[in-house]
Amino acid sequence: MASDKTNSSEHNKKQDRRTKRLSMNIWVVLLALAAVVGYIAGTYHYQIEAAIGPVFGYKAHDGSLDLTSLQQTYSNLAANFDGKLDTRLLIEGANRGLVDAAGDHYTVYMSPTEASDYQKTLSGNIGGGIGAEIGLKNNQVTIIRTLKGNPAEKVGLAAGDTILNINDQPTSGWTVEKAVGQIRGDEGTTVKLMVKRGEIVKEYTVTRAIINNPSVESSVTGELGILTITRFDEETASLARLAARDFKKQGVKSIILDLRGNGGGYIDAARDIAGLWLRNEVVVTQRTGTTVRSTLRTGDDAILSGLPTAVLINGGSASASEIVAGALQDYKVAKIVGEKSFGKGTVQQLLPLDGGAQLKVTIARWYTPGGRNITKDGVNPDTAANLSQSDIDNSIDPQMDAAKKLLGL
Repeated sequence: MASDKTNSSEHNKKQDRRTKRLSMNIWVVLLALAAVVGYIAGTYHYQIEAAIGPVFGYKAHDGSLDLTSLQQTYSNLAANFDGKLDTRLLIEGANRGLVDAAGDHYTVYMSPTEASDYQKTLSGNIGGGIGAEIGLKNNQVTIIRTLKGNPAEKVGLAAGDTILNINDQPTSGWTVEKAVGQIRGDEGTTVKLMVKRGEIVKEYTVTRAIINNPSVESSVTGELGILTITRFDEETASLARLAARDFKKQGVKSIILDLRGNGGGYIDAARDIAGLWLRNEVVVTQRTGTTVRSTLRTGDDAILSGLPTAVLINGGSASASEIVAGALQDYKVAKIVGEKSFGKGTVQQLLPLDGGAQLKVTIARWYTPGGRNITKDGVNPDTAANLSQSDIDNSIDPQMDAAKKLLGL
């Protein structure tokens, strides 16, 4: 029995050694396989991405970027420049130049400060500013809208004004983010703007103030509900839904949706606003090239469905505003009143970069339910109506009057 136990013990030890060798061999094979897979993935990264990228809805790179010349430029600069170099600024400039060279003024590199300011704009937490929304029109820094009761309006600035200089710096070639960053500052300080309106050039000195800019305002007059949306941010849909429910409680029979000067914002918010009128309908389709990237559809809570509606737009109504106006127009649930909209039919995505910087990159074009991409052409009103500076100065609103007339009011 002792001998049997000994033999059994030796057999078990041999079995353990074979098991360990087998386990070790498996690990060696797995490591080798991982190395091979890693090599293939690294060597043929772009070929693999080109093959499977479209399946997952993204576009493959054309190839790796050769940074040899950039490194050579930096080496020669560092070796020969007569002065002190700030490597942080050099890297920021290289990033900005790389993105600018894409040739799309909606695709921009934002420094950490610019990225922070941009997020504040989207949230409405503007801080010290002049109370004006800024955009690019014909590649020029332009005032899209002035906020009622805020410094820009008080000094006489108006929508459509082209900002030529900010604090004596020419704005030619600037991004919106850079212009906004220069205009903002501490409350009580001033910013100097040289502005062109028509053929007249004039300089304004504006004192910055804390800006309160809610994205949704509503009012009821008789049986008319007026819903004004100034941008599409994270709270816009919920605020508009509350206003819509209040309209129903007060017995509102017709609606005016005012999107004038609304430069856009989040597409999801635009979908939800359109969903106040549209039940389970496609609002917008995003395409990259000929490939459908995504389709956004409304829910079933169409609180304002069936109510006669007019939508006010102008040249400052852009992007998400045009998505809403275009969808309501295509489904014939609202009449569009005012002026041709801005004409921005592209979609941007925010991508985080190291150190708090961000890349805002055009990833697709969007199309209305009727298949329209409104880039450059904009959304055309069903009923044209203009609003002049003289009208504003005299507190009259022919566009609002036209919308009321269309609704029989």
